[in-house]
Amino acid sequence: MIAASSSDSIHVHRESTILEPDQSRVLLRPFSPGGSERIGGIISRIMALPEEQIGLLLEEVSAEFSKRHQHIRNRFLERFEQVRETLSTREGLSDQRKLLIGSYFLAEYSLESAALFNPSIVPHPDQTDLPPGALRFILSLRATGEGHISSITFRTGIVHPDRRIEVFPPTGFLTEPRQIPNPLYEKALFARKLMELGLTSEFARRIMNNLGESFALEELRASLQVEQFRLPDGMAQEDQTAAQGIWMLARSNYEVQFQPEQQLSERVLFPATPSQRNGIEDARFVCFQNDDGTHVYYATFTAYDGRVVVPELVETSYFLRFRFISLNGPAAENKGMALFPRKINGRYAMLSRQDNENIYLMFSDNVHFWNEHQLLLKPAFSWELIQLGNCGSPIETPAGWLVLSHGVGPMRKYCIGAFLLDRHDPSKVIGRLREPLLKPNQNEREGYVPNVVYTCGALLHRGELFIPYGLADHATGFATVPLDEVLAAMR
Repeated sequence: MIAASSSDSIHVHRESTILEPDQSRVLLRPFSPGGSERIGGIISRIMALPEEQIGLLLEEVSAEFSKRHQHIRNRFLERFEQVRETLSTREGLSDQRKLLIGSYFLAEYSLESAALFNPSIVPHPDQTDLPPGALRFILSLRATGEGHISSITFRTGIVHPDRRIEVFPPTGFLTEPRQIPNPLYEKALFARKLMELGLTSEFARRIMNNLGESFALEELRASLQVEQFRLPDGMAQEDQTAAQGIWMLARSNYEVQFQPEQQLSERVLFPATPSQRNGIEDARFVCFQNDDGTHVYYATFTAYDGRVVVPELVETSYFLRFRFISLNGPAAENKGMALFPRKINGRYAMLSRQDNENIYLMFSDNVHFWNEHQLLLKPAFSWELIQLGNCGSPIETPAGWLVLSHGVGPMRKYCIGAFLLDRHDPSKVIGRLREPLLKPNQNEREGYVPNVVYTCGALLHRGELFIPYGLADHATGFATVPLDEVLAAMR
């Protein structure tokens, strides 16, 4: 299929593969029907059931849900341990009654019930056992379910030597990772963020003085408790605010771990902190090359608590262990940040959009801190006059850094464009498409948000751009386009 673009010489081919949201993909989540008083009342009613009924009820629940979730009885017991403090007595409880109590405080969450969109694509860390010219990839997707809560889910696939894209179907289970119980924090970085947040009181200084150059979460908790007990007249409001801010910052920086036997399509990064309460949105994954030639995967994403959006960062090497990190500094604000895949002139580089309209460029010596930004590109053409933004990390080509962009025009129509930056000095824009590279056609414009095509990252392989893109904020499609045709059409 040929799509109209900035030049008739650009041939955009839309693949037939469409990833639709699947309401049957459900995640087992804690369920809390109310406060401790109500939870205690529910448990009391379960405790009043005769023992012979307990076994029958447990078998009924297990039979209905065990094929939808792995190790479901283990999950029942884990959930029981989380609510057991409301029990008036803990004696004489059979294992079956414990499991049944736990089942009452779990619920299924349909991860993709509303949408599966805003994809990004990166090379898989495992490229073994492939024919010449093929590439294995990882696709990250924004899954949106009940309450419009967004999380990160994954698929794997192969770009075949004939440039055909194959996305493997997901397995039947979904699993959240285990949170690392005691992650380590770097004192210097933590103190720098506290200063940025304005938490510079004497109380905050005493807390940090009690800690080593690196410290664990439990050590921070102990330091907070020591300082609280030291105050004979109770904590002043300023100190309470500082304590809450310190603890919230620590909880926003955490690590999680999946098990190797869990398939990548089973792994779900669900919101886990107060800043993410209403969603982890628009993750832009990039395979980043370190100074020593090794690689690590970063993803910038938007954390949303229902009122405020905050840019954050996640880091992983093999998509098993993920480290969530707050992005800091006065330039770390708003949406749409995307890292370059390597340092430029010895510094990290990132695209951003602090003002909701223009694209900016940032440099930093530390991937966690961003202090300054400079204007890079303004809306210029009719299809982007409302706003511009990046569509994922820049892609390095011999001609320069290729950046896919999104523009918003009349009737809030989102289109995908492209521009080119100088390889050695990306503050120089050396090429730009006048017309969209990809815009919603008649088959793509209907959905949760009409008239939108959008991507969070593309892939370059053997001279071809592979672009996964969201369709009307509902589903995900794929397009391919020759790189040389895009570059030739730029002005």
